[in-house]
Amino acid sequence: MKKVERAGLKLNMGKYLVKLVPSRIPSGPSRQMELTRRDLSGKLVEISGYGPTALLTVAGRLVLEAQMEGETVAWITARDSSFYPPDMEEAGVDLGALAVVRCPEVRAAARAVDRLARSGAFGLIILDLGTVADLPLPLQTRLAGLARAHDIALVFLTEKPEETPSVSSLVSIRLRAERSCLDEGLFSCKLYAIKDKARGPGWSKEFACHGPPGLC
Repeated sequence: MKKVERAGLKLNMGKYLVKLVPSRIPSGPSRQMELTRRDLSGKLVEISGYGPTALLTVAGRLVLEAQMEGETVAWITARDSSFYPPDMEEAGVDLGALAVVRCPEVRAAARAVDRLARSGAFGLIILDLGTVADLPLPLQTRLAGLARAHDIALVFLTEKPEETPSVSSLVSIRLRAERSCLDEGLFSCKLYAIKDKARGPGWSKEFACHGPPGLC
């Protein structure tokens, strides 16, 4: 693994990542753009999946990328279970520098996002909503304003089929994350843009990675 030293963090390029597959992004000014955390900054973003998803893999990559840029990251959830810390560490994330907040219910988790976002100290905040994505619109409006004001990538993780509506119309980008098995222990993870206010829907990004032990 390639070690990276930045901002006092102990980071390794995740051993699970194998290679990037060229993205298919619509032609035009954004043709050469790749989907990075910086592309998501200042926006409300929803990444959803249903069934064999790549939600945590994609979110983990965003966390690692943000940490490599020296950004502070928070992961907030109201779910009974979330990411598996050893897997995240194996993927390269510095767990000691990742703020994790567990709340009793979704609205409390959203209010925690509000508190952290107001500090202006975070470059990426992930709100793991699971199957419950009932957030009051005034609260979402406030979060969208904070994301713009502090250049935060505010990412909602949701578990639902593509045809289920987005968290709200305030979401700038909605992506579907899915995975498929390529070979023993090797998976293709794909992001497909269901909604993108800036570039339009329909583009995709794909990368291959090794799954953690036991994943099939």
